Amino acid sequence: MRNTKSKKASVRYEAPALEKGLDILELLAGSTTAMNLSRISAAVGRSRSEMYRVLQVLERRHYLERQPDDDRYSLTNRLFLLGMERPAVKGLLEIALPMMHKLSEEIQQSCHLVVPSDQYMVVIARVESPYDLGLVVRIGHRRPLLEATSGLVLVAFQPETVRAQWLQKYGATTRRPLRATLLETLTSIREQGYAAIPSTVVPGVTDISAPVSVDSAGVAALAVPYMDLVGVRMSKEDVIKTLRERVEEISSKLG
Repeated sequence: MRNTKSKKASVRYEAPALEKGLDILELLAGSTTAMNLSRISAAVGRSRSEMYRVLQVLERRHYLERQPDDDRYSLTNRLFLLGMERPAVKGLLEIALPMMHKLSEEIQQSCHLVVPSDQYMVVIARVESPYDLGLVVRIGHRRPLLEATSGLVLVAFQPETVRAQWLQKYGATTRRPLRATLLETLTSIREQGYAAIPSTVVPGVTDISAPVSVDSAGVAALAVPYMDLVGVRMSKEDVIKTLRERVEEISSKLG
């Protein structure tokens, strides 16, 4: 009986059509440009006839869309929207969005909410600044966890075992100048309860971020791309204080 159970446990079931579809989705998710049938077939190592049928289904189900001029395929946002419908994410958004609007009004700056997704942090919500000027980050934007301020916050506020696992999995790909001070940076963020780091993408902007926590683990991070604007009286220190108050409110409601 033991041998039979062992053999059953080791059986590997195949679903070729599903694997073809996943190959296409993963390929296009990592591509910066739309791709035609020939390029997709060559990239995944399958015949054009196989890929054509799968592409037709994915397009019909609105996971892909075709460029009208040259039949190139690209991803729609359907997968992202499916992820947003998960109860945990939906509950987070229902609680966080009113607090984000309140925060934006108080500090006269934009803000956005991020969650971890594999080695990336992904923006799932944003609120634009009520002031005339502000930096807006699009929903769906992603960056490596260890190269974004809000990503560092997410890592810093994980339980020790999870943090060590993430560092082992994703640390090797981090840019070399950052890698040397990574542990020191994470420790500092955790001790002060937030991060405020000059943006490496937009000069003059300070990325301020604090964790939304449940059971002492960071499930999300609320971020403000802080700009020193003429006419906006709230200082960076006051923005940090107000941001931390709002994430504490969100965390309390989630908990």
